[in-house]
Amino acid sequence: MSAPSPSLSRAWIVVALLAPVAALAYLDRVMITTMRVSVLEAIPMTEAQFGLLTSAFLWTYAAMSPFGGFLADRLNRSLVITASLFLWSAITWLTAYATTFEALLLTRAVLGISQGCYMPAALALITDHHRGPTRSLATSIHTIGVSVGSGLGGVGGWLAERQDWTFAFALFGAIGVGYSVALAAGLRDAPAKAPAETRAPVRFRDAMSSLFRIPSFHLALLYWGLLAIAGWASVGWLPTLLGEKFHLSQGKAGMSATAYLPPATWVGALLGGFLSDRWAGRHPRGRIFVAMIGLGFSAPCTLVALEANSLPVTIVAFMLWSSGFAFATINMMPILCLIADERYRATGFGVLNLFSCFMGGLTIYLGGIVRDAQVNVDVVFRAGALVTLVCVGLLWLIRPTAGVGR
Repeated sequence: MSAPSPSLSRAWIVVALLAPVAALAYLDRVMITTMRVSVLEAIPMTEAQFGLLTSAFLWTYAAMSPFGGFLADRLNRSLVITASLFLWSAITWLTAYATTFEALLLTRAVLGISQGCYMPAALALITDHHRGPTRSLATSIHTIGVSVGSGLGGVGGWLAERQDWTFAFALFGAIGVGYSVALAAGLRDAPAKAPAETRAPVRFRDAMSSLFRIPSFHLALLYWGLLAIAGWASVGWLPTLLGEKFHLSQGKAGMSATAYLPPATWVGALLGGFLSDRWAGRHPRGRIFVAMIGLGFSAPCTLVALEANSLPVTIVAFMLWSSGFAFATINMMPILCLIADERYRATGFGVLNLFSCFMGGLTIYLGGIVRDAQVNVDVVFRAGALVTLVCVGLLWLIRPTAGVGR
């Protein structure tokens, strides 16, 4: 068996370096939600103010995403990633020294700004290195890093109970700062196709004009926003559904909703990445087809879960939902590579990320309105299943752009 080529080896090293960064990014952003009691005891605030801490992060993160993507397209992607990790880790570290609500709110807002640069740059760098039959699998492994970070969010609450709410922020902030030094030494951009002196400079206005001239980018934008609605409708309200349907306590409902989905997501991400790469080698829309199959499978799984009268059956159905949903989420950047100019991929994903975050936040808010109106939570999930099927239709309409580099 021949050894892998040096370029392919470097490509997988990039994925190995970035997966822990993705995990740190999501851990740093979600762990405050798991230490609510400890934070409220240390810094008195209303429930609305505590909720605003997450909203402030989400709003600044969403607003920064297109500009963060532009910086990655304009400058060195590796530099943007490393600087983003260093800055958000330093802010995470400084969060441990916040003693007032205003100071805590400021750190969350700045965290969103600094993290807004990461995801567009990271996915663009991975797809730059993985141009052939490994692209979707590479993005799927990075997605697993995201899932691991989200799943580890509970560590923050665990540490807050045993130490102090500030301990987790100081610990993981220091880890991130240290890892940014290692990342600076090991992370490199992919070799450029053309010499620097022959490449036209990347300008934000040109990037926006290029992206929005493509009909399929409009479809992708709508698709990614609606997919956020479908995802948040299920993940955000799953503990409520399980608690009410099976009369579970808050703790048991939360554990049942979060403990089983991550492994299912990992399986779906790896399987979806493998199938996408295989199909893409045979058909230019292969990655799109795999995403369609995954979502087409997810929607009926939601309905099965709603109709089941057994907790294990409901959990298994949602695990299958999560696996199928991962087929779509890991393929967004590879699909974007089929329709957008290579020079503007990071900017394009930043725009998609902006719309997705906005729609996700809107879904959480509207779900609360529905619950305040005493509407059965099943309605939220059925609406999510319907939106998922709409996403399948939008994917069918997306066509690769002629002349776009793969």
